[in-house]
Amino acid sequence: MKVLFLVQKEQRAILDRLYDGVAANCECDLRWLTSEQQRNLRGYFRREVDVTRYDRIVFFLRFKQEIRQASFIRTIPNLVILEHDAYQNYIACKYTGKFSAHYRKLPWVRVISSGFMVSERLREEGFDAVFVPKGYDQSLLQDQGRERDIELAFVGSTNSVAYSGRKALLDELGRVESLIVTRTKSGEEYCDTLNRIRFFVSADVGMGEYMIKNFEAMACGCVLLAFDQGEAENRALGFEDMRNVVLYSDIPQLQKKLAVLRDDPELALRIAENGRHLATSNFAFSAIGERIVQALTPALRTHPPLSWVQRLRAMLGL
Repeated sequence: MKVLFLVQKEQRAILDRLYDGVAANCECDLRWLTSEQQRNLRGYFRREVDVTRYDRIVFFLRFKQEIRQASFIRTIPNLVILEHDAYQNYIACKYTGKFSAHYRKLPWVRVISSGFMVSERLREEGFDAVFVPKGYDQSLLQDQGRERDIELAFVGSTNSVAYSGRKALLDELGRVESLIVTRTKSGEEYCDTLNRIRFFVSADVGMGEYMIKNFEAMACGCVLLAFDQGEAENRALGFEDMRNVVLYSDIPQLQKKLAVLRDDPELALRIAENGRHLATSNFAFSAIGERIVQALTPALRTHPPLSWVQRLRAMLGL
């Protein structure tokens, strides 16, 4: 299968190993699109792409730019959209409902979503949605076996509206526990910091799926304290409370479980080891890339022929 894989050139997350994982499992033409190219997909395709050469064309681009160009995107055959932010369709933020609205204009397109329940909800709305979880970069992030001198911490952003629930929970926890909230550079500094943390607090409040930091913390040997995203999400990922992850739904519950782990260091160590094994076995980008290609393979829905009005609108960028 020959795949044209279009990704963002300017992106804070380092996802190169994910792209390698996809390329290792198909004949992949990987291209990094600048912000300017993403803003004018019609021009980029006219100059740079022969769509007849590909069995699948995969977008992993900024949703903000996609929704402005739906009339042109409708003309692209064999299209699959890889989306890590579709959870925003179902939470209170500026993109509430906008993913559904966009996909209704492209009902034949397959959507690969990183949330199990997000995929379920999209399917209930009639879309061709497939679940492939987020993962972690196995080349950058490993358990270094070093001493963990930070007991309780979160590493990452709390600034955006989508993270408002995260910030509120971490602020609340910080009032009753010695919690460190910090940010680092991606890569070596991030890995080193995760390897210093015994208990990593994941606070994906109200998101309905687990963000990439959960898998990164597990892979680096932290005990993951994860805000519970629900039975179905946990089952899809293999998360088992107090076996390979510690699930909580509020601060008192988190504190109660944290007290158990402090009193039983061997239990904490077993949970960390089981979590690390789960992450390295299932969520390395090499494995996630393979799952993405598997999701690309089944036949897509039939793309109906465009009317002359639709073709004209696409040509004019309307």
